[in-house]
Amino acid sequence: MTTDFRSQVEAERPYLLRFALLQLRNREQAEDAVQDALVAALAGEASFGARSNLRTWLTGILKHKIVDSIRRSGRERPLESAEREGEPEEFDTAFDERGHWREGLAAWQEPYGALHEKQFVAALESCLAALPARTARVFLMREHMGMDTDEICKELDLTPTHCWVLLYRARMALRRCLAQNWFAK
Repeated sequence: MTTDFRSQVEAERPYLLRFALLQLRNREQAEDAVQDALVAALAGEASFGARSNLRTWLTGILKHKIVDSIRRSGRERPLESAEREGEPEEFDTAFDERGHWREGLAAWQEPYGALHEKQFVAALESCLAALPARTARVFLMREHMGMDTDEICKELDLTPTHCWVLLYRARMALRRCLAQNWFAK
């Protein structure tokens, strides 16, 4: 193993930990998943071959470790069945009688440029952290990890309908939170 490769891998640790924390919401589980991913990456240096970006490759390994951690925690203790996911009625007030948003978002000059701003990412992470754990997990598995609904349902033992409800609630809560904490500024 080259020390240069090892130092490059270790330099990605803070990014990988943030990624794992967003998904797992438990520092110990996130640390374990990142550690497992780093060990796997160092053991698989020969398979890397610089065919992709190092961060992309490491994130791919970490995604698998996160799914393993979710499976493990699902076997070790039941999911929070009494977790309050939000009331549907609160979303009804966001729409008028024609089904249109009551309040539009403030003008957004460059959506792709704003996405890359660190302040936006911090606001988004703050909004994600405010979501109920299972709602955030489903949203991140779908939108950030790119898993399809069937995979998510299988991993979290959800019905497709419940999965879509959680995704809807996550999107509505994120829209509301970002409207208050990012676009209103």
